[in-house]
Amino acid sequence: MSPVDMNGFWKMTSNENFDEYMEALDVNIVIRKIASYLIFDKEIVQNGDHFNIKTLTTFRNYQMEFDVGKEFEEDLGGVDDRKCKTTVNWEGDKLVCVQKGEKEGRGWTQWVKGDELHVVSLYKDAVHEGTLCCIMKVHTSLLFVEMRVCGVVCKQVFKKQVLD
Repeated sequence: MSPVDMNGFWKMTSNENFDEYMEALDVNIVIRKIASYLIFDKEIVQNGDHFNIKTLTTFRNYQMEFDVGKEFEEDLGGVDDRKCKTTVNWEGDKLVCVQKGEKEGRGWTQWVKGDELHVVSLYKDAVHEGTLCCIMKVHTSLLFVEMRVCGVVCKQVFKKQVLD
């Protein structure tokens, strides 16, 4: 049984410094310019230790589906065009992801603390070294995301939606 329920549908209300964040991940300039105009929706469906996390836009969607504790091949073609072997595990009440592949030391940690959902992502390669950090805070149906890589910070805000 999973220690935390992370279900929800979230609609973006703001996205600061996203181009610099994507540049730090080596996303090409054409995709960065298109992505800078997009509004992202997030849908997290959790059934015990099975997760389906979708990032939805009018241009390109990204889906990450996994079972906690089982390695899978993650295709980041909708993000930064990389593939990696990914494993997500519970460590206490935290989800910890390790992504093995082209970028050394990549992954994230996600947890709920009080009314806050935190995500911390790690990213390191021969050219760039730093911490990719996402902090998600839930306050009265708002989800705040802060992502960092190589000293670059992107801030996103999502509002929780009620689905009929």
